[in-house]
Amino acid sequence: MPHRPARFRPVVAAMAAGLTCALCLPAYAQVEREDQVEAGARAEAAPMTKGEKRLAKLLEGRVAGEPVRCISTFPSQRMQTINRTAYVYGQGSTIYLQRTRDPERINDTDALVTNRFNATQLCRLDVFNTIDRVNGMFTGAVFFEDFVPYTRSAQGEADGD
Repeated sequence: MPHRPARFRPVVAAMAAGLTCALCLPAYAQVEREDQVEAGARAEAAPMTKGEKRLAKLLEGRVAGEPVRCISTFPSQRMQTINRTAYVYGQGSTIYLQRTRDPERINDTDALVTNRFNATQLCRLDVFNTIDRVNGMFTGAVFFEDFVPYTRSAQGEADGD
C-alpha cells in the first residue's frame, strides 16, 4: 500500500467503513422485513385486547382505503382514544384510524395536545404531546403515522350501519 500522509488516514478509514456499511444494507433490510413479518404473526396469534375488540366493533362494516398524510378537521368531529390501541377521528360514513408509532403508549386518561402547521388539517408531521387530564403535567410525545380512512361498505349501509 502506498504511503499516505497521516491527515488522509481518517478519510480513507471513513470511506472503507461507508463501503462496508453499504454492502450490508440489503442484508439488514431483509432481517428487518423478517422481524416485521414475525411481529405481525405474533400479533395475530395473541388474544385480542379490550382496545382491539373496541376498535374492531368501530370498524365493523367498513372498508380500509389508501393511507393519507393529512385529514381535514372540523370542530363538530371528535377524536376517540382507544387505550393502548389507536386514535379514531371523525364520524359518519368515513372515519380515520391513527395507530401511531407506539400504540401501546396510548392512554385514554391522557389528553392529546396538538401543535398544528395547518389550522384546517391534522397531519402526521404535526407535533403531538400528551398531558395528564388532572394536573396538566406532560406525560409523553406521540408520533403519528399515516391516517387510514375506513368507509362504510355498501353492505354495511344496507344493514343500517
